Amino acid sequence: MSDKRDLLILGGGLVGMTLALAAARKGISSHVVDRADPAELTAEGFDGRATAISTASWNLFTNIGIAERLEPYGCPIESIAVTDGMKPGRIDFQPEPHESSLGRMFANRALRLALFEAAKEEPLIAWHPRAEVVARERGEFGVSATLADGTQRQAALMVAAEGRGSPTRAEAGISVAKWDYRHRAIIVGLTHEKPHGNVAWEIFYPAGPFALLPLLDNAEGKHRSALVWTVDEGDAAGFLALSDRAFLAEVEKRMHGVFGAVALEGPRSSYPLGFHHTAKIVGHRLALVGDAAHGIHPIAGQGLNLGLRDVGALVEVIAEGMRLGLEPGDAQILARYERWRGLDSFTVALATDGLTRLFGIPGKLPSAVRRLGMGAVQRTPALKRWFMDEARGVSGRLPQLLQG
Repeated sequence: MSDKRDLLILGGGLVGMTLALAAARKGISSHVVDRADPAELTAEGFDGRATAISTASWNLFTNIGIAERLEPYGCPIESIAVTDGMKPGRIDFQPEPHESSLGRMFANRALRLALFEAAKEEPLIAWHPRAEVVARERGEFGVSATLADGTQRQAALMVAAEGRGSPTRAEAGISVAKWDYRHRAIIVGLTHEKPHGNVAWEIFYPAGPFALLPLLDNAEGKHRSALVWTVDEGDAAGFLALSDRAFLAEVEKRMHGVFGAVALEGPRSSYPLGFHHTAKIVGHRLALVGDAAHGIHPIAGQGLNLGLRDVGALVEVIAEGMRLGLEPGDAQILARYERWRGLDSFTVALATDGLTRLFGIPGKLPSAVRRLGMGAVQRTPALKRWFMDEARGVSGRLPQLLQG
């Protein structure tokens, strides 16, 4: 018996599963096919990464009904300190009096658990984990994916949400502009002597940004932060091979004592950094979301948030089209999605790339010029507000699901 649904979402990670839940809130059904084992993805210690969830993304989580599950695990970001090597001339971003925070920090594991639990309870989502796709078809009247066990999943629209190396995007022949930054992000949890005060630090060094992101205190009451340290690819292996004591000495040198004595919490991990952006984000009965469409430097913490804006826009145009009698794979719907998201995602990608290159210029003179510019931003309320709105994800035309 065929179980044809509205969407066939290939990839059940943070973006793919959020899309399924957001679609379900609008009465749109989906198959979610993912090769990973959810038990492994949510195991303690599987992924030490943490993610900043912007104000707009939190609105999305609220509107799809998972904010209540997540609330106990999120650490509010009440201020963002941006500095060039801890020299004078930093910028301090703080919310307006009527705003509770600039965002929230979550361990990726907490996000996955909340999404997976909600998906299990949603009858409009047919979740197929541990499933390998062996064939994809996009025909005149629908799409399908054949799995390794021989079963076939059918829908009106295929959505690629598999991440940077999306096989669906590659099979569709969608070209990608990309380059390697020759940088690697080293990620590890830290415990520290002094409280972080809900401040996120972005300390720029010529080799790359050194970000300290606030997390909730652990069960023993120790203060915690997530470190995302960008280093040159040629130096990464050396930093990862250091003993814990030697690695901490390097970390403390770059922290300038802001949190006092620090200790490692968990193992170090790393991943290479690159940029990619697709020439288009739609095809015949196909839409790309998240990292399948665009991959940016983590310098501003916008990667997942950009993908969640894709989710809100795609769900909105599909829901509006279906109200007019169009089916989800209609070319008019997909054209609307591309017009809406293409420029915004490209603008954010270029901005993060520009920041990466600007702060990567070594030397005293470039540093002085950067700090002069940062000082001007600090003294200009309208400019600060613009940067804060960008960071909170509330600038431009927002999908309804991302509005408060």
